[in-house]
Amino acid sequence: MRFSLETERLRLRELEVGRDEAFVLKLLNEDGFLRNIGDRGVRDLDGAARYILEGPGSSYAQNGFGLWAVEDKATGEPVGLSGLIRRDVLEHVDIGYAFLESVAGRGYATEAGAAVMAYGREVVGLTTIVAITTPDNDASGRVLEKLGLKFSGMIQLPTHDTESRYYVSG
Repeated sequence: MRFSLETERLRLRELEVGRDEAFVLKLLNEDGFLRNIGDRGVRDLDGAARYILEGPGSSYAQNGFGLWAVEDKATGEPVGLSGLIRRDVLEHVDIGYAFLESVAGRGYATEAGAAVMAYGREVVGLTTIVAITTPDNDASGRVLEKLGLKFSGMIQLPTHDTESRYYVSG
C-alpha cells in the first residue's frame, strides 16, 4: 500500500508520474516557489515527471519519506507539497512545504506540517527535525514556529547562494 496521511481537511500521498505532472509544473513555476525555494528548471510535463521520479520518488525509495502531494479532501485537488527531506548538507532531516498561491492564508501549511512533524517523530523516530527558509520568508517562519520549531540562526549551505534561516525542533 502506498503512503497516505490524513488531517481534518487534507490528504497527503506520494506524488505519482501519470497523475501529478501538471500540478508539479504549475507549483514549481509560481512566483512564490521560485523566490522562496528556487528554480528547479521544470518547464514542461516531461520535466515535471523527471522531478517527481528523481526528487520525491527517489527519496521515498531511499528514506521511506519525502515530499508528498497535499490534496484538499473536499475537492480531491492537489494544493501543495509537504514532507520530510534528507539533505546531505544538513545533519538532521528537515521539513519542507510549498503551496499554490491560490490557497495562501487557509492554514494548509500549518495543518499539513503538524501531520508531517507527528509522522516524523512517531513513525520515522526522529528526535530532531530542522527547517530552512530564505531570510525574508516571514510567513514560512511563522508556520515553523507554530509547528514548534525555533529560529536557531543563519547558516550558509553549499547549495545556496545566500544564507538561510535555520530552525530546529525542541
